[in-house]
Amino acid sequence: MSTTFHLPDLGEGLMEAEIVQWHVAVGETVKADQPLVSVETAKAIVEVPSPRAGRITHLFGGVGDVVHTHDPLVEFEASEADSGTVVGELARAQAAVQEAPQTVQRAGSGAVGFKATPAVRALAARLDVDLGVVTPSGPDGLITAADVQRVARVLAEAGPLEPLRGTRRAMARAMTQAHAEVVPVTLVDDADVEAWPAGTDVTLRLLRALVAGCRAEPALNAWYDSHAIGRRVLAQVHVGIAVDTPDGLFVPVMRDVGNRTPADLRRGLDALKAAVLSRQIPPEELRGYTITLSNFGTIAGRHATPVVLPPTVAILGAGRIRAQPVAVGDQVTVHRLLPLSLTFDHRAATGGEAGRFLAAVMADLAQAG
Repeated sequence: MSTTFHLPDLGEGLMEAEIVQWHVAVGETVKADQPLVSVETAKAIVEVPSPRAGRITHLFGGVGDVVHTHDPLVEFEASEADSGTVVGELARAQAAVQEAPQTVQRAGSGAVGFKATPAVRALAARLDVDLGVVTPSGPDGLITAADVQRVARVLAEAGPLEPLRGTRRAMARAMTQAHAEVVPVTLVDDADVEAWPAGTDVTLRLLRALVAGCRAEPALNAWYDSHAIGRRVLAQVHVGIAVDTPDGLFVPVMRDVGNRTPADLRRGLDALKAAVLSRQIPPEELRGYTITLSNFGTIAGRHATPVVLPPTVAILGAGRIRAQPVAVGDQVTVHRLLPLSLTFDHRAATGGEAGRFLAAVMADLAQAG
């Protein structure tokens, strides 16, 4: 007889985690609240403490395995104090492999189906080829053995599949959700920043301009509920700052940006960046932003089509500042221009609202300080 501890709810929206390191071993006796395992959620590494004292009889999963909320995590030896807990041996059987259907779905093709004979399906299974990515050449959309072999050769040349883990896995899922749900429209323009003095903190100026845009057109500082078909326009501006790292994209939150001093914002930005790079940022600091800023121009690029992540409604992207000829009155001169790309969810905001927002951002950026 035994008791089983399951992976607890690690926070809103975090339904799975990857095992990074076990801190205990089978046969070890642990204390209550002693760290059992470190797991990587969508954005952070979290230690899961023991819910009780006791001797460990089984660990479910190894380093690199992905476990879901409420999946078994640790098995404890039962004690007389155990009551009201699910007890008994857990079945550890693998799911039966079912034969693929006669009609398969091509990846990303919606309801369009492609046919394959049992022999071709068996060949695909043997060569580890997903029929959903095979382009059929047979009559009436039939996938042939030659089609499967062609894809197998391409995959062999490409090398082994690299499963996405941790942050990149979460990013892939978030992008899939955004692509399936959001109706994106992108407006682009260039802000004239010639008036900026030397040494201007670009990120702080962008944050200030973002607040100016939200105040001029609050509709873009909102959350959209696709199920209720409604939006919540928010009073405070909590900005998600896109941070590029070798592990993937992180979006920590700068809270209440409109009511903080520049010095406080700079300290907050430095602290968030340090926490992200050290992977010590708490999960709650990666949720709750109302609008997003992506300063991709620090790397390269002029304009882009940034991705809006539900439930937010807008994201502002800033490209690389460059000197370009501009007309000032009847004269042509050279000014520094900051390219801007504003993507908004057209379900929740109109083109007019987005245009007024972008105009206010540009007007603020044009000021000297």
